[in-house]
Amino acid sequence: MKKNVAILIGIVLFASTGTQAETQVISAADSACLTYDCAQMAEIKTGIQREDSTYAPAYRAMLAKANQALQHAPYSVTDKKLLPASGDKHDYYSFGPYWWPNTEIKSTLPYIRKDGQINPSSKTDDTDSARMVHFANDIRVLSLAAFYGQDARYAQKARTLLQAWFIDKETRMNPNLDYAQAIPGIVNGRGIGIIDTRLLIDVADSIALLHSIGKLPDQELVQYQRWYTEYTTWLLTSRNGLEESNWHNNHGAWYDTQVTAFSLFTGNIPQATRQIEIFKHRHLAAQINMKGEQMAELERTRSFHYSNFALAAYARMGRYGEITGDDLWKFEQDGRRMESAFLFISQQTGKAATEWKYPELKYEPKEATGPVLAAFRAYKSEDFRHSAETLIKEDPANINRLMPGNALVN
Repeated sequence: MKKNVAILIGIVLFASTGTQAETQVISAADSACLTYDCAQMAEIKTGIQREDSTYAPAYRAMLAKANQALQHAPYSVTDKKLLPASGDKHDYYSFGPYWWPNTEIKSTLPYIRKDGQINPSSKTDDTDSARMVHFANDIRVLSLAAFYGQDARYAQKARTLLQAWFIDKETRMNPNLDYAQAIPGIVNGRGIGIIDTRLLIDVADSIALLHSIGKLPDQELVQYQRWYTEYTTWLLTSRNGLEESNWHNNHGAWYDTQVTAFSLFTGNIPQATRQIEIFKHRHLAAQINMKGEQMAELERTRSFHYSNFALAAYARMGRYGEITGDDLWKFEQDGRRMESAFLFISQQTGKAATEWKYPELKYEPKEATGPVLAAFRAYKSEDFRHSAETLIKEDPANINRLMPGNALVN
């Protein structure tokens, strides 16, 4: 058995006995970091402590955000003003971001779709979408600040936020997404809304990171793993989960990524291994062509963004393959290669927006930073090195520099 798999199995072992679950947790010093490459992060930490200027811009930017997070009140799904169809505020609730009132009809219902154009009303505190983004962003920077710095306040604040979102009976989120990305006048919730909880991968990464440095007790880790176990079961057994698993674009890839990450986080290695196999043959091989193009993303009005967004899922799956001993980075089927998908984007680095030949409402070169850094870490090729250096020179404070193994595209 691979060493990393043994470590992950040791994080938590669930053995069902009637309605009880016996849980065994290994020492914090031996726990894994899930998506993050903690060995590489330790090297970065040494550089920061030695005041090496290489990572200084990213570290300062991350620390500034962590200091802001210290001032934020705990987040809870129970804070929303609107209720999902269940009537339970503990159920996560969001609206489809690209759906707008039909102004040609007095009732404005049903809403109509405008791809790539975000309806601002879908990002207010009336529902939970923006709240989950803020929660995940705060947890990410607080855990990174706790890892790279010495101030105990960051870890304690992260624990406070985590307890409110997952544990406290008055404020916790129910482990389902039955009412995500609802469309007024059409549907109360959709499988496509499961994309919202990709953010909970970053939260799981943060929990594992805090536990690995002894800043989060074993008993709290177990509580979070139980929540994630329940949510993963919902992903695998619900109608919405089945619907999302069948998408042959970034949604299908992110579904696989969530199931795999959450299975690893909770110690279910066989389930993670199975989902990696599904990803390879059902989604990866179906989503890219021999040129590395993701045709379903290139059709979108924000094709560059969505191509990188899907690569962020691919990069994480590559990392999980490292953990389970399945080298996804070298995956090839019928001339379709994982590497080609990253090369396709990397080759756009340094070029003008006019040289991107596909629809794009808001071309942002920095969105490729996370995927390109992940590709350079995996392939070590000159092409990826050059692209990574170019992107970092343009955006030296990019947080992806501090999260090797991960790839963040908002």
